Amino acid sequence: MNKALVGIIMGSDSDLNVMKKVAHILEKFGIRYEINIISAHRTPHLAHDYAVNSANRGLEVIIAGAGGAAHLAGVIAALTPLPVIGVPMQTQSLGGIDSFFFTAQMPAGVPEATMAIGNAGAENAAILAAQILGTKFAEMREKVNAYKSELAEQVKEKNRRLHEKQNNG
Repeated sequence: MNKALVGIIMGSDSDLNVMKKVAHILEKFGIRYEINIISAHRTPHLAHDYAVNSANRGLEVIIAGAGGAAHLAGVIAALTPLPVIGVPMQTQSLGGIDSFFFTAQMPAGVPEATMAIGNAGAENAAILAAQILGTKFAEMREKVNAYKSELAEQVKEKNRRLHEKQNNG
């Protein structure tokens, strides 16, 4: 996995702080990625070129973050055979519910996976990308299993500390 397997795109640089969380999780899994600002509305030709050429360039998954009208993931999904994961951004006007609905409401025949709004959605998008890659790469599947085991151990430790406090308090 020496080339970028995941494309991270966002509609604006205002989405960068959230989409950096995608990059951080991908790095934890050792997944190479590329990151770009591409607007479905302000640079539609760039969005088109990115989507139609993504598979030929070796990408396996695209994660698209956008706020407001949030059409980026849907436009990309319409133009590529690759799995597309949408991350709706929080907005000032409606708190991100607008982004969520615009990202999630895809017509039949144009699937795109929609995550939660904001940071949690960004992290889950990266994990889902790792799971998708795990269907092709056994070593990635092993990393996902290890990650899930680590999460389970963290919960067990929190439970142990809770009971310790109750018994000492």
